[in-house]
Amino acid sequence: MSEAVSTNGSAGPGPSPVDWGLAVSTAQRLVRPGPVVPRAEAERAVAELRDITAVAEGHVRELTGLGAGLPLYPGEVVDRQGWVAAAAAGLEALTDGSLPAGSNGYFGGVMAGSAGLQAGLVLAYLGGRVLGQYDPFGGEGGRLLLVAPNVVAAQQALDVPAADFRMWVCLHECTHRLQFTAVPWLRDYFAGEVGRFLGGLEDTANSAFNRLPEVIKAVRGRSRSDDPGTSLGLMEVLQSPEQRAVFDRLIALSTLLEGHADHVMDAVGPVVVPSVATIRQRFTARRRGGGVLDRMLRALLGVDAKVRQYAVGAAFTRQVVDAVGMNGFNRIWESPDTLPLRSEISDAPAWLRRVHG
Repeated sequence: MSEAVSTNGSAGPGPSPVDWGLAVSTAQRLVRPGPVVPRAEAERAVAELRDITAVAEGHVRELTGLGAGLPLYPGEVVDRQGWVAAAAAGLEALTDGSLPAGSNGYFGGVMAGSAGLQAGLVLAYLGGRVLGQYDPFGGEGGRLLLVAPNVVAAQQALDVPAADFRMWVCLHECTHRLQFTAVPWLRDYFAGEVGRFLGGLEDTANSAFNRLPEVIKAVRGRSRSDDPGTSLGLMEVLQSPEQRAVFDRLIALSTLLEGHADHVMDAVGPVVVPSVATIRQRFTARRRGGGVLDRMLRALLGVDAKVRQYAVGAAFTRQVVDAVGMNGFNRIWESPDTLPLRSEISDAPAWLRRVHG
């Protein structure tokens, strides 16, 4: 854990720069209620989501060849308020000691409260949209969460079979769980990269003022592209070369993880999810939809960049599997050195040449 020098001159852990308690209470107060459904239907949805996660992970293991011999666990079904609390706890655990420490005293408390309020607004927005989440930092072995009201609302909006849609969502989240449980080094590697990135934020902000003309010129000269990190362009411009290298690794990894999960949930096939083609078509259209305000919020929160990650990562996975099969694709999980570089995530042949020769 990183340390900060306290006001009395002794070294000790600094206060968190985010008031996570305020973030949770703010989000839980603002998050919209879920859809109104008959009690029996709600109980059936919760029971089915909890039970089919183990079945879904079995299908994922069969397709990917990962996780043989690991225990199969059910998922946790939560409401929107429950997801908010779990997400905040996971973020706090992941960033503990990594974020630049807040100042002691009154102004430190004010800044932490402001950050907590902002985090709460983000969590409230996402709390009405997240279908599921695997949190590798939640508890001893991670937590697989399924947000029942959001799954029901999305299924109703798409007008697709409920059982198919629930299995489809579970396939995606179980793929994430398997990525972290079947690849023993991945959790610590991810946490280390996040820690390195967050630990340099203060230096990045300070150095940006010294490079202001360069930053303005770079921002003006940036053009649009299909890079999944493009919407974070300003952040990249502000970074030092060392910070940008960590950022590139995180973008490549998150794009791989999301794209791999998207590929698997479709590749399991119509035997498991008979309406998979219809679900994918309608779900992809829904991801791009929304009103002007919703699209603006998604852009500000980086949700649009996340949507591009699914497509780019899924295309990479598909191209590699088509070229060398699933066993060849699984070379990715051997070590951090075999993960795709950011430049390779949109250029699968480059990764194939580097890793497979």
